[in-house]
Amino acid sequence: MTTGRTQMPMTATGVTTHVWGPAIHVQALEKSYEDVEVLRGVDFDVARGSIFALLGSNGAGKTTVVNILATLLTADAGTASVSGFDVATQAGDVRESISLTGQFAAVDDILTGRENLVLIARLRHLRDPGGIADDLLDRFALADAATRRVSTYSGGMRRRLDIAMSLIGTPPVIFLDEPTTGLDPQARIEVWRAVRELAEHGTTVLLTTQHLDEAEHLADRIAILHRGRIIVDGTLAELKGLLPAATVEYVERQPSLEDVFLALVGDDGTDGDAGTDRGVDTDRGRR
Repeated sequence: MTTGRTQMPMTATGVTTHVWGPAIHVQALEKSYEDVEVLRGVDFDVARGSIFALLGSNGAGKTTVVNILATLLTADAGTASVSGFDVATQAGDVRESISLTGQFAAVDDILTGRENLVLIARLRHLRDPGGIADDLLDRFALADAATRRVSTYSGGMRRRLDIAMSLIGTPPVIFLDEPTTGLDPQARIEVWRAVRELAEHGTTVLLTTQHLDEAEHLADRIAILHRGRIIVDGTLAELKGLLPAATVEYVERQPSLEDVFLALVGDDGTDGDAGTDRGVDTDRGRR
C-alpha cells in the first residue's frame, strides 16, 4: 500500500476459528502489469505468532505481495492462503482475520489519539470502545497523550497509534508495509518496540522493508524478494551462514552517526549524557 490502512471487519461472533498450519502460505504466485512481470513464482510460509520480513529494494514486488494477500489484488497464477483461507475463493474470511497498515499513518489529525481508537472500535461494532481505546493507549505508551490532537504527535507516536488502530478487533495476522518509512532513528526504535510486542501477544506479523537493519532487528525469518522471485528464505543465522566464515581481527570501531544521535537525545526521547563533558555545544555542534 502507498497510503492508508485497510481495516478488516470482525466475524459476527467476534470469534476466529483456530486453523492449524502456517498463518500465511504462498505458492507459485505470479502477477504482471501489462508487459511487466512483477512476481514470477513467489513461495514462502509464515509461522503463526512470528515476525516475517519480506526484504527487497524499491520495485521488487513487496507491496504487490501484500496487496494480493490482503485481497486487494488478484494474482495471475499461483495460490495463497491466510489463516487457512484461500485469498481467491474465501476473500471475506481472509479479511475477517487480518489488518493492513500501509506506508503512511492513516490517522485523523483533528481527533485526539483516544478518539481515533474509539472511532475504529465503534465502526467495528465492538463493546466498550472506550475501554478498548484505553487498553491500547497503555499498551503503546500513548496514555499521556490520549487527549491531545494527533496533529501534535511526533512521527513515532503517529505510527504507534496507527498500529494500535490496526489491532482493534484482535486480528491474528497483521501486514505492515514499510512501517518506518520517513521516520527518524528515534521514531524507528519506537515502532520496532511496538512490532516486537505484537508477536509477544501472539499476532503474526508480515513486515515489508528495504532496511536491512530493520529485518535484522525484528524478524524471526527473512525472505529476500529480488526481480519477482524469493532468492533466499531463512533465519538470520541461516542467511549469514551462506557467506564464508569471518576471520577474527581486532578493529577499533568508531561510533556511527546513529550511535551519536541516540547517545545525545536518548532512545526514548530523553536527553542523553554524551558530549556534555567534551566541550561540544550539543545545540549547534560547535566548540
